[in-house]
Amino acid sequence: MKRAVGGWKLFEVVWLVLFTLIAVSFTFLSKDSFLGFTVFITGVLCVVLTAKGKLMSYVFGMYNTFGYAYLAYVNGLFGEVMLNLMFFVPMNVAGFYMWKKNFQSGKLSMRQMELKGMFLALAVCIVGSLLLGFSLSFISGQNSPYIDAITTVLSIVATILMVRRFKEQWLVYIVLNMFTVLLWVIRTLEGSSEGLLMVVMWSAYLINAAYGYYNWNKGAKEALA
Repeated sequence: MKRAVGGWKLFEVVWLVLFTLIAVSFTFLSKDSFLGFTVFITGVLCVVLTAKGKLMSYVFGMYNTFGYAYLAYVNGLFGEVMLNLMFFVPMNVAGFYMWKKNFQSGKLSMRQMELKGMFLALAVCIVGSLLLGFSLSFISGQNSPYIDAITTVLSIVATILMVRRFKEQWLVYIVLNMFTVLLWVIRTLEGSSEGLLMVVMWSAYLINAAYGYYNWNKGAKEALA
């Protein structure tokens, strides 16, 4: 456990404490559910630990996956539900073991994609989002089908890149988090009780994604040196 959570920088501690306090405040002010609060906290812990390349991120990520899937279900975001239960659950398990095999001296070995791989990932994001959005638009009760599709496809691509330890995952996460914030802003305006807390949570993810890219960019350069 000491190895998993050790080596925290001041920025990371301040960031984590700040958004924890925000989560507590929103829980009381908006009378949000305890589940929504725990999803927020485990989500923040998961992405912070991922940015640091820590295995414990997958432990918190598993709880967050099930909790977020339920919140998405009650808000009619069925693409998000399928993504979490059918993809993130098995990928959490696979990612844990793949990361565990690639630690050198207690530090995760980070990688950089070639240009060909980046273009392929971009093509998958665009085509996949259009096809899934078209499919979701036919489901009764589905809200914001194309935005839901974009966040679903980007999440899949980013997770695959994360499991394979590519720093470019964070560029995908930055775009993903922007669209997910928009998605929950729309749900908040339409009356979702958990919407405001989800906006704050995904805004926290957006900040962390920028830091994650900075941290992993350094890690990938060190691996090539």
